[in-house]
Amino acid sequence: MDYMTLKEASKIWGVTPRWINYYCSAGRIPGAEKKGTVWLIPKNATKPLDGRRNLPGNQEENIMIEVYYAEDDETIGKSVKEYLEQQNCKVAVFDRITDIKKALIGHFPTIVLLDWNMPDGQGSELCLWIRERWKTLPIVYLTIRGDSHDIVTGFQNGADDYVVKPFDLAVLYSRILALLRRTKTVTDTKLFCDDLMLDKEKTAVYDGQKEIVVSQPEYRILLILMGNKGKTITRNQLLEQVWVRSGNYVNDNTLTVTMKRLREKLNHPACLKTIRSFGYRMEDTR
Repeated sequence: MDYMTLKEASKIWGVTPRWINYYCSAGRIPGAEKKGTVWLIPKNATKPLDGRRNLPGNQEENIMIEVYYAEDDETIGKSVKEYLEQQNCKVAVFDRITDIKKALIGHFPTIVLLDWNMPDGQGSELCLWIRERWKTLPIVYLTIRGDSHDIVTGFQNGADDYVVKPFDLAVLYSRILALLRRTKTVTDTKLFCDDLMLDKEKTAVYDGQKEIVVSQPEYRILLILMGNKGKTITRNQLLEQVWVRSGNYVNDNTLTVTMKRLREKLNHPACLKTIRSFGYRMEDTR
């Protein structure tokens, strides 16, 4: 049988050698053989499916799972980041607790993964810090500490799941999906775009941790735009849904003035786009 190297397969399949190495290790390439530390791949092998799919419970649109990962081991951090990004996740890795805290204050991810031992503190402290501020943000430990006492402590500190290293990346992803499926009814009450968060239950808008006082029309505009993130909403659609359906008939200038005031209250966010003479769109800019 003729074989090719990881580098050759990488060029043919359009993915990185590291990712192909994972395919081989996971047994997803029939006939692949390991010679010492090198994988040899049959030339007639086909690229495995990367497992990309919609988040369970929402078959209408492909939801981006945004992951914050506290991990000081560069190799592990890169492996997890690369695998999850192949599954259509957006991943930011932080090698210090102070850095992930700053990021969390400014932006709310879908889920947090954290190691226990970090250069500037303990993951257990970070877990408690998160739970004091955000009761529903999913947290998963990824740590070498597999003692039953540590596992119990992790859950007592507020973790939703606990995974002991070494772990299978495909299994980790499945556990993340299962956790998000269980918490979906909670996360559906909040909408995010860059640093902005709209809490449907509280009928409130936040820029980071700061609550922004908005009028009813301003709130409804944000609800529509953030609920349709990435889609352009026409001016007529906003006029219809915000005012006309409530029995308030206003002219086009009312929307212009309301949007101007809303931008000022939100400090002119880059995520709020004007589509000239047509409408508006909100989309993440980072």
